[in-house]
Amino acid sequence: MTSDSGMAARLDRIPAPIQGALYMIFASACFAVMNALIRLAAVELEPLQIAFLRNFFALSFMMPWLLRVGLKGLATERLNFHIWRGVIGFVAMVCWFTSVARLPLSEAVALNFTVPLFATVAAAVFLKEIVRARRWSATAAGFLGVLVILRPGFTEFTPLMALPIIAAAFMACSITLVKRLSDTEGVAAIVLYQNLVLTIISIVPALLVWRWPSGSVWIYVVGVGFVATLAHLSLTRAYTKADASAIIPFDYARLPFVALLAYFLFGETADVWTWAGAGVIAASSVYIARREAVVAREDRRRASRAAGESAKARP
Repeated sequence: MTSDSGMAARLDRIPAPIQGALYMIFASACFAVMNALIRLAAVELEPLQIAFLRNFFALSFMMPWLLRVGLKGLATERLNFHIWRGVIGFVAMVCWFTSVARLPLSEAVALNFTVPLFATVAAAVFLKEIVRARRWSATAAGFLGVLVILRPGFTEFTPLMALPIIAAAFMACSITLVKRLSDTEGVAAIVLYQNLVLTIISIVPALLVWRWPSGSVWIYVVGVGFVATLAHLSLTRAYTKADASAIIPFDYARLPFVALLAYFLFGETADVWTWAGAGVIAASSVYIARREAVVAREDRRRASRAAGESAKARP
């Protein structure tokens, strides 16, 4: 047995919800490292170029999988969804990379925690999901957490501070598309198409600001692509192991991970308002996830009862 299969066997002996939590914590750590590497690379490169290099190297790291499965790995029934997800993802990525490069890391990450709040709105608008008063109230409370971080009227608000929130809105739309894609597409194929479309879309903007990276910056951008691939695969695996409501709380480990890296690498310290606002946003998002799980269970029970009654009614 290889070391990889041995590791997989040991993981399989752990209860699935704990596996999901471990995968989510690992993904959170990877995202934190990725953000730190983006900040380091941004000393020399523009965010548009970093975005292209991230996509290019992430795509490269997916090539062994494609070589193993062959061209059938590119088979898809929903190419238009992949393209739209790439366009939306590119806007989110440029906004996010710019905010990571220019804002304090902890503040950018805390504001980006609004993704689940925007996802609730996107699900109601695009997926026509029924969102009841409790979830809308939790979403509104989460956005109050944004105001706690930004403190309009008490601190100067700049357009740059809006970028993590704009990125979160586009990320939420991307998540909504993934929900649709997962009905027919495999996990690896979704990640591969994301990196492929993003690489194609981002190459021209990158050429407009291109400069050849120095040796150390090459290490940073290759690392961004590698860690991003690990993060997305781990994140996706987490959702296959446990309900979203059970593992979403562990996603907020990103903030302490980022706070530690920001302190030791850049001398940044998150203020109390950032932690307080992040706490409000996180609590709202966790409530929304748990409420969605409760509603989903109730819907399944109703569907099961209806099926049972229908079966009894048959002659």
